[in-house]
Amino acid sequence: MAQVKTFEVKGYMVLRYGERRKFTLYLRGLSEREVLESAYSLLGSRHKVTRNHIKVESVTEVPPENVKDNYVKELSRTDKIVVYA
Repeated sequence: MAQVKTFEVKGYMVLRYGERRKFTLYLRGLSEREVLESAYSLLGSRHKVTRNHIKVESVTEVPPENVKDNYVKELSRTDKIVVYA
């Protein structure tokens, strides 16, 4: 079974009227490619920008204790997730 890792995604996006906004996201995934797709999806849905307007500068794996997002930090500490249907 693959190990889920925590990644830090840094970059900027071009909003309307040419405004650039920097972002740093902490996401969990199996690979950099999976996390990159999640970042595009998340930013596109939140800010209504296309992938052409999102510029990712770096995707790096970080240890869970260095994560600044409390939700992701707590998620990395869990042993298992139970979903009730």
